[in-house]
Amino acid sequence: MILKNKIARIAGALYLIYMIVFALADATRSKLIHMEDASATFINIQTSGGYFKIGLVSDIIAGILFLLAVWTLYVLLRSVNQNVALLFLLLNAAGVTIQCLNTLNLYAAFLLTSGSEYLKAFQPDQLQAMAMYFIHLHESGFMISQFFFSAWLFPLGYVVYKSGFLPRILGIVLMAECFGWLLYPLQYFLFPSTMIVTISSTIGFIGEFSLTLWLLIKGVKQSKPALAEVDQ
Repeated sequence: MILKNKIARIAGALYLIYMIVFALADATRSKLIHMEDASATFINIQTSGGYFKIGLVSDIIAGILFLLAVWTLYVLLRSVNQNVALLFLLLNAAGVTIQCLNTLNLYAAFLLTSGSEYLKAFQPDQLQAMAMYFIHLHESGFMISQFFFSAWLFPLGYVVYKSGFLPRILGIVLMAECFGWLLYPLQYFLFPSTMIVTISSTIGFIGEFSLTLWLLIKGVKQSKPALAEVDQ
């Protein structure tokens, strides 16, 4: 049980650090990018290239931290149901892979602002349009990754619910969060709605942040797992 407590707190710490790094990366990017103003965005990236690249690298670091946090959760919960735990690990890994590869679109936008010799073949307005194209492509890639970041929450919630050493309510909230967060990419591609995004963000914050705090502060219950389903 002492070992499980240690693993739980490591998972909570990694998850919390991931959230902080991701929030900083997003804040850095939002100060420079204006989705409806290609000219202003181009100038901002051009004049604050170092700041922009810090945000880009932070995105990649956040992805690595997220994967490490989920791998630690897998180590903690695989004794409950190894197959389901492996499922949430693989779904998360797929989302992290898409997210990290998607940063290439941001880097492409940055390269267009570099003033390199080969870019002189394009007019300034063409460079601005292409930079904004890659930024929009990055946004779409981010939304694709959210399908996987939604899906992994259901098997995670299931093993949390079955574990016996974590609160069942957390498992229920995480399984509900899967469907709530899934609305986020669906509304982007199919039916844009500010209300849906708000609902998704609220549910996501409650579920994952609650799990993070519980793991970090409480760890696991001092009792044997109930309803364990060990699959070899």
